[in-house]
Amino acid sequence: QVQLVESGGGSVQTGGSLTLSCVVSGDTTRRYMGWFRQPPGKEREAVAALGTGYVATYYADSVKGRFTISRDNAKNTLFLQMTGLKLEDTAIYYCATRTRPGYTSSPLSVDYYNAWGQGTQVTVSS
Repeated sequence: QVQLVESGGGSVQTGGSLTLSCVVSGDTTRRYMGWFRQPPGKEREAVAALGTGYVATYYADSVKGRFTISRDNAKNTLFLQMTGLKLEDTAIYYCATRTRPGYTSSPLSVDYYNAWGQGTQVTVSS
């Protein structure tokens, strides 16, 4: 089994920055990993994903140029660096991975992932 634990959320003003972390334990087989978010009253949506080689990156259009996904393999930790935060970035942020084999042509698809962390709240205010 794989366990995912996010941290690093908090409150920040517009234009500010935060870095989220997700520690991965248990089965650390290289798999797609991603960050997703659920804004208040809305469905969960993709933010960014990292390919199985931990090189290829994928971003939602809304965060391109502002957010960066990365991984520290030695620490089994996934990061999401967020800069230029906007009010609409307010959400619960989740990291996720897929524990079953299977290729995807849509690494930003919520449905592809089946293991999720508990989430961390990010609140952006003016």
